[in-house]
Parts: sequence; C-alpha cells; structure tokens
Amino acid sequence: MTAMEGRAVFLDRDGVLNEAVIREGRPYPPRCADEVVIVPDAVRALTRLKAAGYVLVLVTNQPDIARGTTTLGKVNEINALLGSALPLDAIEMCVHDDKDHCDCRKPKPGMLTAAAARFNVSLPASTMIGDRWRDIEAGRRAGCRTILIGDGYNEPMVTPPDFHATSLSECVDYILERRA
Repeated sequence: MTAMEGRAVFLDRDGVLNEAVIREGRPYPPRCADEVVIVPDAVRALTRLKAAGYVLVLVTNQPDIARGTTTLGKVNEINALLGSALPLDAIEMCVHDDKDHCDCRKPKPGMLTAAAARFNVSLPASTMIGDRWRDIEAGRRAGCRTILIGDGYNEPMVTPPDFHATSLSECVDYILERRA
C-alpha cells in the first residue's frame, strides 16, 4: 500500500446498516423510508471507523427496481435516509437483476472496485461486511477481507467469510484490532 492509498469498509445495506424485513425466512429490503430501522449500533460503529480513517461505502443490490416491484424513487429515499443518518462517504447501488449480467451486481465486485478507484483505496487493506453469500463473494472477488453478520439466512456460502460476527460493533472491533 502506498502512502496515498487508504482503506475502505464496504457495507451491505439491508441486514447490515438497516434491519432486513424477514418474510418466510428470507430477507427483503424495506418497501419505503418509513419502514427503515437503522441497526442500533450503526452510528457508533461507523463513527469509530471514520475516526480511524476508513472510507465508508454502502454497496447494495436493489434488483426489485428491475423486477418492477419498487421504484428507483423509493430506493433513493431509503438510501438518502441512510446517507443523512450515517457517516457514509458514498452509496453504490446496482439496480439490475441476475439476468442482466451486469458487472455491478454482487457477487461480482464491480461496485467495490469502482469505489476503490474513486477513493484511491487498497482493496487488500479493505473489508466487505455483509449478511449474505453474495456480499462475501463480492468482497473475496475484489480482494478484500470479508465479514458475515448473522447466519447468512442459512444460504450456502460459496466461500467462507474471514470472520463471522453477530453485530456491526463486533465487525468494527475485528477490523480495528487487525489494522496494520
């Protein structure tokens, strides 16, 4: 890592920064900003990372836009709410579904690599935090360390995470303890 490169923490949205809506054992995003419940430790945890010099980037798949079950406007309202409540540096969003074969939809690393280039951060010195296998795989493909929050909804993991946590604060403890 050169003197000019920094570190980032890439954070999934639903299930990491805000509570996912669980229906029949599966996670779903909130339908509108009024349904958003920010996880209780998010502000404190992200403030600790900012104080340590990390760039914080929300990276979220929002395929319901492509599927026609929500609108870009509703998703942008949710993202704006999170952006105003949390110390985020950027929000990267993929609005595609798997059938679109884009480079940005996790598990592909496009959102992470684009943000890393924009903020001049070292991907190997960075971490991806997510609650599903797609997040962990995107982080691995980008060359980041990976942290899974929760049980991954019992979905099979393509690659195991580097660390398994129960809260965002536990993720931050892990990241800060391993900082070089």
